[in-house]
Amino acid sequence: MEKQHSLKSEELAAQKTAMIGRSIALLLIAPLVTFLAPWPGPIFIYILLIVFLVLGWAAWRVANSKWGKPWHQYLFVTVDFMLMTVALLYPNPFVPIDYPPQFTLRYGSFIFYFVLLTGLVYVYQPRLVLWGGLSAAASWSVAIAWLISLPDTIWRQPEGMSVEATATFFAQPTFIDIDIRTQEIVVLLIVAGLLALAVRRSRMIALRQARLARERENLGRYFPRKTAQMLADRSDPFSTPSEHDAAVLFADLVGFTTWSDKHTPGETIELLREVHGLLAQVVFHNDGTLDKFIGDGMMATFGTPEPSERDASSALAAMIEMVEKFEILKNNSKLLQSGNLELAVGIHYGPIVMGNIGSEDRLEFAVLGDTVNVASRLEGATRQVGCRGLASSALIDAANKENHPESSKNMTKLERQKPIMLRGLSSEMLVFKFQ
Repeated sequence: MEKQHSLKSEELAAQKTAMIGRSIALLLIAPLVTFLAPWPGPIFIYILLIVFLVLGWAAWRVANSKWGKPWHQYLFVTVDFMLMTVALLYPNPFVPIDYPPQFTLRYGSFIFYFVLLTGLVYVYQPRLVLWGGLSAAASWSVAIAWLISLPDTIWRQPEGMSVEATATFFAQPTFIDIDIRTQEIVVLLIVAGLLALAVRRSRMIALRQARLARERENLGRYFPRKTAQMLADRSDPFSTPSEHDAAVLFADLVGFTTWSDKHTPGETIELLREVHGLLAQVVFHNDGTLDKFIGDGMMATFGTPEPSERDASSALAAMIEMVEKFEILKNNSKLLQSGNLELAVGIHYGPIVMGNIGSEDRLEFAVLGDTVNVASRLEGATRQVGCRGLASSALIDAANKENHPESSKNMTKLERQKPIMLRGLSSEMLVFKFQ
């Protein structure tokens, strides 16, 4: 649906461009006929040009409206070519020259059909281009058939005529050369077909670009804007696993299970959207990568897919900002106020392994390693310590080495704790708590 919506927007923008081009073309035709047609003959042509101008903008307005239907565009195209046929073959009532209607074919005005036809190329609709070619061919064929049906029309050349007699025969004002008229129709249909193929190709390219834009937008839901741009520009950024130091953050909604037992599924989803939206916003604000949502919690990394000079500082800032903004959200959200819910955050810094895991049929980008496990356990240890945020000494040391101005301010909000034992570790770990 997003792809079709994106293409529809491109079609409307292209159609507006086509209408502007059509208007310019009509304005250029106006002075041309001023010099070609004897006065007051151009007045009739000016009226027709105004009608064409109104029809073009009306077609765009209808396509841009909420009530416009696809068949409306086909109707406008049909009317366009019918009006063009009338303009080319109907005797100009302002020209004081009495000549038969068959004589209008001598002016070579058929080429104006191609002006209308090429205007349809802009709308990314190959069927509409084909329909335009068929409408033009049908209108012209009907008009030629009507001229042939006139009693004074001459269109069959007798056999055995000399060159001089043939020239005299062709020069008669009511003569119609069927071969030339047939060539005009065939060439018009060929051009319409070729243009439709070109438009089909352009439409495929537009769809591909819409898909790429959607994929880049999806990347932006997991990565900061700069990172998403980098990933979009690379052909295969995760073909081989990479290992480097990064910061890992885990956040969890404490008391959520008890709270959800007392609320409806709809309220549960609404709460998760509020909390997840806040957490994701904080991660992106601090140039982090949203790795995944885990039930009522989340995992984020700072320094993936490539490390920077402030990954530990960014993770520390994100932890503090999450806790502080969660308190603000808690005071303004009726759902959060309806239960004893708290946010717990744990952060750690160290080596991680980054790459694709899974099978050929289903791949998932993952960040693995002991650093991830320790960060998860630090988040769980906030209950033991009695705080809402825990940072490892490794992360604090890394933040000090980065010497970022914001880190010094954030350090003053932390309190050093006695070493604690985390599950899976052989020795105690020095930690710093926030509130």
